[in-house]
Amino acid sequence: MSLDAQYFAELYAASDDPWAFRTRWYERRKRDLVMACLPRQCYARIFEPACANGELSVLLAERCASLLCQDIDSTAVSLARHRLTGAPHALVEQGHLPGDWPGGTFDLVVLSEIGYYLDPTDWLQVIEQSVASLANEGGLLACHWRHPIAGCPQDGREVHALLARHLPLYPLVRHEEADFLLEYWSCQPSVVDLQERCQ
Repeated sequence: MSLDAQYFAELYAASDDPWAFRTRWYERRKRDLVMACLPRQCYARIFEPACANGELSVLLAERCASLLCQDIDSTAVSLARHRLTGAPHALVEQGHLPGDWPGGTFDLVVLSEIGYYLDPTDWLQVIEQSVASLANEGGLLACHWRHPIAGCPQDGREVHALLARHLPLYPLVRHEEADFLLEYWSCQPSVVDLQERCQ
């Protein structure tokens, strides 16, 4: 069973930064690695579910023409909206995956620190929805903590094993450390980005 909204409501009731995204060096460094692994300088439209308080969202907003963020928790949505005040092309909505998958196509789907909160059935649906919504030259980035998390139906290794098994995409980047795994897959076998800026 996937974790429900109450789990996250309790986390945000205790702190507006329950995973210390703003303050931990580990998190700041990981965000920098995520951004460095994106092979394109600019994406037309990005979807980031589970955006939390918007720390990664701010960086993604600098690399796209349109950003859609989503989170299950209303406090997280408010925090992310505040964090993205200076990015009018970014929209933050409340939603729960896999049921609230947005319409349209995306050039990039970012699945960061989300998979282990979903059971394998729901995670497979998210994988299928991601692939179905990617533009012809789109990409998918996934990044997860590798160790078990108490109460979660999967760990990061299981999450990425299902991605590797079910994504009909080309693996372009794999960065593995003792604590987390970061991977990027593309609809095309290679990505050469000649665009100098977002338009």
